[in-house]
Amino acid sequence: MVDPIFPIEGAIRPYEWGSRSAIQQLLGLEPDGRPAAELWFGAHAGDPSPALGTTLDRLISAHAEALLGAAVVAHWGERLPFLLKVLAADKALSMQVHPNREQARAGYDAEEAAQPSVRNYADPNPKPELLCALTPFEALCGFRPVAETLAVLDDLAVTELAFLADTLRQPDGLRSAFTILLRHDDPATLAAAVAARATADGPLRATWIAAHDFPGDIGVVLTLLLNYVRLDPGEAIYLAAGNVHSYLRGMGVEIMANSDNVLRCGLTPKHIDVSELLKITDFTELAEPRWPAHDGVFRVPVPEFALRPVHGVAEVGGEGPRIVLCTQGTASVGELAIGPGHAAFLAAGEAVAVRTDGMAFVASIG
Repeated sequence: MVDPIFPIEGAIRPYEWGSRSAIQQLLGLEPDGRPAAELWFGAHAGDPSPALGTTLDRLISAHAEALLGAAVVAHWGERLPFLLKVLAADKALSMQVHPNREQARAGYDAEEAAQPSVRNYADPNPKPELLCALTPFEALCGFRPVAETLAVLDDLAVTELAFLADTLRQPDGLRSAFTILLRHDDPATLAAAVAARATADGPLRATWIAAHDFPGDIGVVLTLLLNYVRLDPGEAIYLAAGNVHSYLRGMGVEIMANSDNVLRCGLTPKHIDVSELLKITDFTELAEPRWPAHDGVFRVPVPEFALRPVHGVAEVGGEGPRIVLCTQGTASVGELAIGPGHAAFLAAGEAVAVRTDGMAFVASIG
């Protein structure tokens, strides 16, 4: 039998867009020049957390009901529904969209039958996400209200973009503008014209970052349609199904449904499937990209996860599995002590006290 509270370690993902110092410093390691983009805590098959001489996914397979609880097993099967990460970006991530549950299932089943050479769907699950900033954090999140985009285009005064303002004023203008840009026959020229007017400070900072990181990419122009948001530490954004987004710079704690489904639309050399993107993208204007906490918890309209920052002492309920991550100072989970960049797994069961002299995060089901 496995103890109900035990330490788990993070798995470092060395993507090229990652910081070469932030996660290393969190872990107390000497930077070696290599990127550490993400630190994963969970049971994702791609990089499950080391735990108790094995890995968390194997422990869950062997003790599913004891660790997850009967209700979680009945709803999601013998799998942890969420994945917790520390993310540190020094370069823009791909501009991307995630499907909802029905879209993911339909897309995965269709590709399983057809077996295409390039796939959009790695699994039949949705991938909503929430990120809470640990440092000042810059991102693109959802479509900016059209009136604001028209004002930006007017100030930008790029002749090559005259068609974009006209398109946005039409019925279903966001969808039409997004489609035209993704199918533009000379994206490099269009991106260069926009980049020439962008500056490192002010309302076009995201466009400047995109042009610096991915010159000539159509994502440079797509930034004009999206909300640029700068989060202060403790603020969060929620990326629901269909939300077009990209992380640009900074460090944060991210929680998501346990899925790999990503459809890209810019700032990437990878495959872009415009037809599939248009099926799953949400073209609703997003007036406020920040996502508030209620009673100290970031709750989202999906059942897979919730995220609770902890300062001081908190009683953590036991309705399902939980992961407690320390990001500053030290934390104790019951009798188990953990330091920065380390975590504990709590099996479903009784409530447990989490104490910290710095900062910790509790990941749980929603």
